[in-house]
Amino acid sequence: MRRSNFSPRLPAITLPAMTKPTGPIARRDHDWKSWVELRVKIVGVPADITTGEIWACFSRYGQCTQVEIMENSRGVRDGLAKVTYNPPPNQPLWQMSPFFINLRHGTRAQVQLSLEKSLRTFTHPSPVNPSLRYPEVMKLPADSIDFGFMCEPRTMMIMHTISNSENPGLQFKLNMLHRETVVEFYLETEDRNERFRFSILFAHFDTINRVNTSNSSKVELLLSVPTPPRFHRKLDEKDTHDSKARYWTERDAWYRQTDITHSPAMLRSSPVALKKQSPIIDIGRWTTYRLVFTLSQNDSVLFDKIAQALRDYNIPITELKDFKTASHCEPAVWSYIDQPVAASHGRASTLEELLSESVIPPLPFAVRYQLEVCISHGYLNEHNLSQEFIDRLMNMDSTKAQDILEYIANQEKRIWDPLELFDWTVIKGYASRPPVPRYCAYMRTATVTPSTIYFNTPAVEITNRVVRHYAEHADRFLRVRFADEKVEGKIYSTDKDTMDEVFTRVKRTLRNGITIGDRHYEFLAFGNSQFRENGAYFFAPIHQLHAQQIRYWMGDFDEIPYVAQYAARLGQCFSTTRAVIGTKPKDAEVEDVERNGYCFTDGVSKISQSLAQFIISELGIAKHSGDPPSVFQFRFGGCKGILAVSPDLQRHEMTIRRSQYKFAARTETLEIIRWSQFASANLNRQIIIVLSALGVPDGVFLRKQKAQLANLELAMTDKTMALTMLQKDIDPNQMTLTIAGMILDGFQDCQEPFLISVLRLWRAWCIKYLKEKARILTEKGAFLLGCVDETATLKGHFEHVPSVKPDATFDEKVKKLPEVFVQLSKGNGNKPVVIHGPMLLARNPSLHPGDIRVVQGVDVPRLRHLKDVVVFPQTGDRPVVHMCSGGDLDGDDFLVIWDPELLPQEWNHPPMDFTPATKVPLGRPVTPDDLTSFFVIYMKNNNLSNIAIAHMALADFLDEGVKSNKCRKLAELHSTAVDYNKSGVPARMTRDLQPSRWPHFMEKANRPRDNVYHSRKVLGQLFDQVERVDFVPLFDAPFDVRILNAYKIEPKMLEDAANMKQQYDTAVHRIMAQHAIQTEFEVWSTFVMNHSKASNDFKFHEEIGRISKALKDGFRAQCAKAAGSRGPDDFDTMAPFAVAMYVVTANEMGEAVRTAKERGRELKVEQIPGMSFPWLFLGMLGKIANTTLIEM
Repeated sequence: MRRSNFSPRLPAITLPAMTKPTGPIARRDHDWKSWVELRVKIVGVPADITTGEIWACFSRYGQCTQVEIMENSRGVRDGLAKVTYNPPPNQPLWQMSPFFINLRHGTRAQVQLSLEKSLRTFTHPSPVNPSLRYPEVMKLPADSIDFGFMCEPRTMMIMHTISNSENPGLQFKLNMLHRETVVEFYLETEDRNERFRFSILFAHFDTINRVNTSNSSKVELLLSVPTPPRFHRKLDEKDTHDSKARYWTERDAWYRQTDITHSPAMLRSSPVALKKQSPIIDIGRWTTYRLVFTLSQNDSVLFDKIAQALRDYNIPITELKDFKTASHCEPAVWSYIDQPVAASHGRASTLEELLSESVIPPLPFAVRYQLEVCISHGYLNEHNLSQEFIDRLMNMDSTKAQDILEYIANQEKRIWDPLELFDWTVIKGYASRPPVPRYCAYMRTATVTPSTIYFNTPAVEITNRVVRHYAEHADRFLRVRFADEKVEGKIYSTDKDTMDEVFTRVKRTLRNGITIGDRHYEFLAFGNSQFRENGAYFFAPIHQLHAQQIRYWMGDFDEIPYVAQYAARLGQCFSTTRAVIGTKPKDAEVEDVERNGYCFTDGVSKISQSLAQFIISELGIAKHSGDPPSVFQFRFGGCKGILAVSPDLQRHEMTIRRSQYKFAARTETLEIIRWSQFASANLNRQIIIVLSALGVPDGVFLRKQKAQLANLELAMTDKTMALTMLQKDIDPNQMTLTIAGMILDGFQDCQEPFLISVLRLWRAWCIKYLKEKARILTEKGAFLLGCVDETATLKGHFEHVPSVKPDATFDEKVKKLPEVFVQLSKGNGNKPVVIHGPMLLARNPSLHPGDIRVVQGVDVPRLRHLKDVVVFPQTGDRPVVHMCSGGDLDGDDFLVIWDPELLPQEWNHPPMDFTPATKVPLGRPVTPDDLTSFFVIYMKNNNLSNIAIAHMALADFLDEGVKSNKCRKLAELHSTAVDYNKSGVPARMTRDLQPSRWPHFMEKANRPRDNVYHSRKVLGQLFDQVERVDFVPLFDAPFDVRILNAYKIEPKMLEDAANMKQQYDTAVHRIMAQHAIQTEFEVWSTFVMNHSKASNDFKFHEEIGRISKALKDGFRAQCAKAAGSRGPDDFDTMAPFAVAMYVVTANEMGEAVRTAKERGRELKVEQIPGMSFPWLFLGMLGKIANTTLIEM
C-alpha cells in the first residue's frame, strides 16, 4: 500500500481474528443509544396507512431516515411497518404501551412497537484488506469551502466562498456504502437560508490534493473532478411523501439543482449558452473545490481514517506544493469573440455603400463553434484565452484554425497555455471534411445536461428527408440531446418531484433556444427515435428560412387534433433513411383487411420484384445470402410501414394501404429505412422469466448457456468452432459473417493482430450480454421482420375454438394452433428451408405470460418468394401479431424459435388486452409550445424502463412471478408506456408497484445491502454461471507477411495512404467521442462494450451499424479516388493501394510498440495507433493473402 506523506497512518477498526464475525452482529438492546442506526418494528398498522402518517408520528422522537410499509411475497400488505432512526431516537418508544398513530381521517390506530435486533455493524470492509473495517459514514465539519477551477496546474481561481462562521452546517462526509464523498452546506438565496449538498462518486476521482499550510491544525483539501457532480437542495421532509408509496427515505427530500443564481427570474427567458448569466455557483463549470478544516485531536484521527479509506479505493491524498489561488475575475475572451467587426467591400464612396458594409463576427462560425467545443469539454478554459490567442486564430486560415481546435478536442487533454498551440506541428486535415456518401452529412450536435452544455465536433451521420432537402443549410441544423451529467447517462423519468428543476431546464432550452456566437438555434422538431431518447433538432434561422417554414414544408398537419399524434407525424420526416432517387414509383391504394375492430394488415403493403431489384442496385444493398430482401421498411411522403415483395405487381409498382397513410406530405420520394435479413435468435431475461413461468425447466437455460460459454472459449483457438459460432450467432449487422469470412481467408491461422483483436472483442461482447442480459443463443430460431399472407391461405387465431384440455395429446394441441410461414434463405447445405412444426413467437420485450405465442409453421408454395421473414395470417378473429405484446406489421421484429426444449408446458396463455387508451383532442391547433411541453412531460413520465425493471424484480421476488397481480399490472402499464409517444397517455406507475427488494443479478450497487437478496430463481442461476471477460486487443504480434510482401509499393503511394489513414483515424475518433466508445475495434465491428447510453443497447447496435457502414462506404470511395481507381471494387488498381494501407498501419503499430519498449512503458489501448484502416478492403486483403501475385 502507498502511504500518505502528510501524517502517520492510524489503524482502522480492526477485528481480532478470534472474534472475526462470519455474518451480521446482533447488538444488545440495553446499549441502543450507542448504535449508529436503529429500526423500530410496528405491528398492526392499517392497510391504507401512508408513509407520511407514520413519519409525522415518529419524527417527534428523532431523525427518521426511512419508513417502509411491508408486503409479503404475494404482494399484500400484512400490517407490518418499519421506521429507521439515524441517530437513535431520544427515548425508547418501543417500551411505550399503548402506542397510537394519528391518521388522516381524524382517527388513530393502536399499534405494537418492538426494537428490531440490529443485524448490521454499520461498518464497511476495506477492499484491500477485509479485516479492516471503516464506519459506513464518516463526517468532518469544515471551516470553509471555495468553488472555482484550476486556471494553472497549481493555481485555483476562486469564484465563490462559503464560510461555516457565516453559514453554519458545512460538512464533509465519506459514505462508504454508496462509495461517494458528500459536501453539505447552507447558502442564502432569495432571502432564504437553504441547505445544499453535492456528491462525487469515488469512481470520478483520480486524486485528492492536500495543500500545505503554516498552521498544523489546519488541513486544506483540493477536490477537482472532470465532470460536474450532482447538486441537491433540501426541502421540508413533511412535504415529500406520496400517499400511495410504501417506502420513503430522507433522500426523497433532496431535490436536484441545475442553477444556483442571483437572478432565477432571468433564467425563464434566457437561451441556453455556455456562458451563464449571474451565477452564485456555476455548478457545471466550477468543478474544483477547496475545503478547509480545523482538526481537533479526535478529528485528526477521523481524518486519517478517511485518508486511509480513500487510499484503499485508489484515491490517494497527495501533497500539492506551491499551490496558489487567484481572485475572481470575469474572462475577457467573450468580449473579444462576441464583438462584431465591420467588413468593407472596398472604399465606400456613397451613403448607400457605407450602409451596405456588413457586420461579421471576428471568428468564422465554424472556428467559433469548434472553440466552444473545446471550452465546453474543459480542454480549454476561457480565462486562459487572451486577445493575442483570438487574434492569431482570426488571422489564420479558417481551416487551419479548425485543424488546431479539432486536434485539441481529439486529444481530450487540458491545455494550460493556449498560445503554445501555434508552435505545435499539427498534422493537416483534422478539420478536413472528406466527401461522404450522399445519404450522409456532417452534423453538429450538443448535449444539454442539468448543469451545462457540451458541443461536439461535427461527425458524419445518416440523414433524413429534412436535412437532405435543405442540404445547402445543413450546417445550420443542430441535433440536441438532453442527458444527465457526462458520466451519468440518460435522464430517467421519476414519479417523484425531485427532478422538476431538471425538466424545467429542458423546457427552457426548447422554448428559448441555444446561442452559439452570432447564431441562435430554435427548436424545430424531433424524430420518433430521437423523442424516445430525449433528443430534438434545432435550426438557426436566416432571413429567408426559419423553423416554422421548415415544418410547413414537411406536410399538412393542421387536421391532427392530438399533440402526441402531431409530434409523431412530424417525427416521420426525421427517420434516418436513404432516398431512392433514380425512379418515381407508381403507387396504388388497396384496402386493409379489417375484422372485429382489428386491422390484420396494419402497416404492410406490396412492392414489385422489379422495383425491389432497383432499390437493391441503387442503394448498394449486399446480402450474405445472395438473395434480394423480401421486405423493406419505408417512408413515402406521409406513408410509412413495410413493403413486401409480390410477384403480382409489375414494373416499378407498389401499393399503399390506408393504415399506412398518416398525413399529406409535400414530397413523394421513396425512402428506405432497412430491409429484411436473417439474424439469430437470442433469449433475454424477459423471455426467460416468462418461459420459466410457463413451465420450461431451469436446466434447459443453464445447459444452453454453459455450452455457449464453452464454445466461445474454444473459438479463440479453434478455427472450426469459431466459424461455427460466428455463422450461427448472427448479429443484426451481420458482422459475425464478415469476421467468419476473414477466418476463412486464413487470418486466424496466422494470428493477424486485427482479426484476433476483433475476435477477442466479439467474445467479450457476447459474454458481457450473457451476464447482463442472459443473451443465450438459440440455434433453432431466428429474429425476423414480419409481414402478412396476401394469399389468405394461413389459418389464423379463432376465439370460438374450444381451449385445449390439460390432458390433450400433442397432436390435438397442434391442431388448434394458428399458422405462420417461415422460410430461411440458407438452411442446411446453404439452400432455402421452410420451417415446419410448433414454434414460439414473441416480440421484445415480452412481460405478460400471454405475450409468447405457440404457432404452427407450415409450407405454402405461393409464399416461397418470401425469405427471412415471418408471414402472419390475415384470417381469424384476432391478429396473431397483435397478441405478441400488441405488435403490428409496420416494421416490428419477431423472435421465432422452433427448439422443442423451449416449448413450454402451457401453450398460449390468454393474451393481454392491448386496446389503446382513449386520446383527448386538444380542441385548437397544435403549436410549437404544445410540442415542447409534450416533450418534457414525456421525459418526466416515460416510465418504460422503470416499469420493465420493476417487473423483472417483482417477477423474481414474488411467488407467482409474471403471473402475479403486480406483474400483470406492470405489463399493462408497459404496453401503455410503449404507446405513450403516439397516444399522449402516460403510464403512471404508482409507488406501491416499486420493488422494495432487489435480486442480486440486477446489480443494484446503490441499494442498501438489506434490500438486496441472492436470487435462487433461473435468472440468478444464469447470472452466477458467467464471469465477465475484459477486452484486450492484440497489438504486438507481427502483421501478415502474405500482404506485406505482396507488392513493391512506391513511396508516393505510401504517402497517399498515410494521408488517407490520418483522415480516417480522425473520423473514427469523432465517432468514438460522440458516442463515448473506447476503441476503434468497436466502431469497425459494431460490437460496442460501453457507450453513452443515449439509446438502449439494441437500438444503439443498429445505429452504430449504420454509422460504421457510412464511414466505410465514404472512405472506400475516397481511397479509390486517391488510388486513381475506377471504383473501390476494381482489384487491379485498388489491390496495391490496399497493401499500402496495410503497410502504413503495420509501420505505425511497429513504431508505437518499439517506442513503448524503449521507454519501458506498457502500451495502453488508448495509445494504440489505428488498426482498422486497411480493413475497409477486407475482401481484397483476403484475395491478396491467398493469391500468388507477380511483383509489380
